[in-house]
Amino acid sequence: MGMALPLFLAMWVAMMTAMMFPSVAPVAVLWVRAITRRPDSTPQQRAFRLSAFLSGYLVAWTVYGLAAFVAMLGTERLVDSSPGVAKWLGVGLFAVAGIYQFTPLKDVCLRHCRSPLMTFLRYANFKGRARDLKVGAHHGAYCVGCCWGLMVVLIAVGVMNVAAMTALAAVIFIEKLSPRRGMLERLVGLALIALAAAAAFHPELMPGLHAAGMSSM
Repeated sequence: MGMALPLFLAMWVAMMTAMMFPSVAPVAVLWVRAITRRPDSTPQQRAFRLSAFLSGYLVAWTVYGLAAFVAMLGTERLVDSSPGVAKWLGVGLFAVAGIYQFTPLKDVCLRHCRSPLMTFLRYANFKGRARDLKVGAHHGAYCVGCCWGLMVVLIAVGVMNVAAMTALAAVIFIEKLSPRRGMLERLVGLALIALAAAAAFHPELMPGLHAAGMSSM
């Protein structure tokens, strides 16, 4: 993509912040309220604790960003050397993303994110000076567990594809807030598997895996 790792990670963190903020807001609001309502803390302490919580959350997505950078670097080289294989890589990405929607790990992570009050009570037991950092990183790890499968779709459709980013952000938000547990994520999974099948015959569904698309990024 012509980007050094620091620049890519900065772009990735900014993108994840924009995409994930609506879905992480319920837990974040509860934790921020707990921080700001402590009568024995100063404004400086509250600001530090809030920064530690947000930093921990972003650490989880930064680690995932490192994996995404390696994956995209390998994908770019594959597109240059073997465009035919790149098409089947895109089909595989759609299929993996769809299949993951049906796994127990997806269900566990979604249950965590769908119960902000229970999550908050669990985090109240965290101790130590790095408590807020650990809470943010722990919650961020569950968010990654919910969404990493959907995010790999961006490799196929283009990391800078604004329409795809908007659609994924909407799906993630609705998944985490939907009261119909199990139904929505499975519908999304079926849609992604259908896209995998369609992409085998219509490579234009994967602009991010075309040589021109990769160079434009």
